[in-house]
Amino acid sequence: MAKQRRPPARSVKAHPGPQPTSSRSDGGLNPLVQMPAASQPPPQAQRAAERRSTYIEAVALYEQGLEKLQRHDYHGAAALFESVLVRYSEEKELHERVKLYLNVCQRQALSSVSAPHTVEERLYASTLALNGGRYDEAISHLRLVRDEDPDNDHALYMLAVAHAQRGEFAEAVAHVERAIAINPENRALAKTDPDLDPVRDDDAFRAALEAPAVYRPDRRRPLRPRSAR
Repeated sequence: MAKQRRPPARSVKAHPGPQPTSSRSDGGLNPLVQMPAASQPPPQAQRAAERRSTYIEAVALYEQGLEKLQRHDYHGAAALFESVLVRYSEEKELHERVKLYLNVCQRQALSSVSAPHTVEERLYASTLALNGGRYDEAISHLRLVRDEDPDNDHALYMLAVAHAQRGEFAEAVAHVERAIAINPENRALAKTDPDLDPVRDDDAFRAALEAPAVYRPDRRRPLRPRSAR
């Protein structure tokens, strides 16, 4: 009787188990799979992106002031440094350096100019006197400027400041009214200038700030330097 042949045994391959995926059945992320972290710009680039466009303009003006200071043009350098403080009030970090060099200019100018003779020299001397709290001296210089140039709104505005600091409200109001009439841009400066705080609650002063502007085609820009104190 013939024997029945058994079929040859086939090799059985192991079935691969489940592979890790990037998601679970509950919709969450598989903890075994790490998602790449979001790329962040380097801190320096981030700071540069946040820097205001006015910063470049302020630095350019500041560097012009340094150039004049190196040439011993103390009046010109001080005028540029004052412009940085007035025009770019938001650049607080730059202000610290500006004030440092501004003080240098003022000390050098004070030692080199014994008695001012021109309008520019008297205005600068009065600025130094105001910053030093020497209001009598400032008024003396400014009155000479006013006598020589009655429409100099810069001198008139500083006279208002000097009289306000001495508690002479009537004189302060009269000069600020005249300064605004000559140059209406002085109105905005007077509204926020802390040097005029002593007279700020005076009714006549408030009325001067609220009076309607009068157009003058030859009006000047407000040039009164801010205090470097």
